[in-house]
Amino acid sequence: MQCPHFDAGECRSCPLMGVPYPRQLADKQAGVRALLDPVLGTRAPDGTDLWLEPVASAESAFRNKAKMVVTGTAAHPRLGILDPRQHPRHHDGTGVDLRDCGLYEPALAAAFPPLAEAITAAGLTPYDVGSRTGELKHVIVTVSPEGGLMVRFVLRSTEQLPALRRALPGLLEALPRAEVVTANVLPEHQALLEGEEEIHLAGEQTLAMRLNGIPLHLRPQGFFQTNTAVASALYAEASAWLDTTDAESAWDLYCGVGGFGFQLAEVRHGSGPRPAGAPRTVWGLETAADAVAAARATARELGVEDRVRFAVGDATDPAHRPEGLPDAVVVNPPRRGLGPGLADWLEGSGVPHVLYSSCNATTLAKDLARMPGYAPVRARLLDMFPQTGHYEVLVQLGRRP
Repeated sequence: MQCPHFDAGECRSCPLMGVPYPRQLADKQAGVRALLDPVLGTRAPDGTDLWLEPVASAESAFRNKAKMVVTGTAAHPRLGILDPRQHPRHHDGTGVDLRDCGLYEPALAAAFPPLAEAITAAGLTPYDVGSRTGELKHVIVTVSPEGGLMVRFVLRSTEQLPALRRALPGLLEALPRAEVVTANVLPEHQALLEGEEEIHLAGEQTLAMRLNGIPLHLRPQGFFQTNTAVASALYAEASAWLDTTDAESAWDLYCGVGGFGFQLAEVRHGSGPRPAGAPRTVWGLETAADAVAAARATARELGVEDRVRFAVGDATDPAHRPEGLPDAVVVNPPRRGLGPGLADWLEGSGVPHVLYSSCNATTLAKDLARMPGYAPVRARLLDMFPQTGHYEVLVQLGRRP
């Protein structure tokens, strides 16, 4: 993939732009193995290579979310980023229009022109970083696997909210797949994407992100993996790996909206000790109350709320974990990893099976070094972020005899 904005120095969000994709993938695999092989070794229990082949992504048109800085004028808005060629402290607010960015899914790219027209129709004044004037800071758009859109306008205040409401009918006519429309209020002059206040304007309260048959409900300020196809592969892989065990219960720590938890809620492959369709009990824990509310909505929709439950809490705090132990634990922590407390708890817990999904092999290696009681079963790199050095790694661990 090649990008004119990268070539012109206008955007540096994709540092690997222009590097042949097979080389990107091979370099990521080599870098991750350099960090993890000294901890995990290189062989699976059956003597084969511990590492499966990497899961590749499409090189372009894979991002399901666009976080666009709005610059220019209400009559001629630019959706993209602030010009990175200027010094942050002396930035005049000039923006680079990235509506033609090749990373976005086609439905996102198709939404940008109607959004620009709505900004003009509402007379929304783009926020000027240099003078700290104007109202509209960002437009954030997410597309579901089925083409539904969540549209969020990030405003400095509610001053132009009435004008935005008046422009909504035209926007909804131009974007009939806009299923959730909100305004977010970010009054501070800070390098933040969004504020705490979210105002519902039209449509549903959540966007259904259906992955592998599971309708995950995304709320406006919720987190979701930005590469739908690779996220689907990640959750399916975790399910297939756990299905090789006899696990009847699982904890999903850092559960978010339940991406892993719902995939593990039943045996999906009958090649292991338990038959396909056999149920599991799942308990998920997440600090974000909105994400837990969304996960509970999915459980109700699927009719499994009696055995798939979610709670608000900190996975690193022992007080937030229930009594007893599951047969398996899946963890998907932020970049900082589990940390000594949770890693040491897992090591001493006696839980038979662990699935660890990580976006940072450095902290993953540190955590695994604290868990010598677990032997690696298999590992895989999934390229969630082509054109960058980022990735996701999934590791299956089993308790040593």
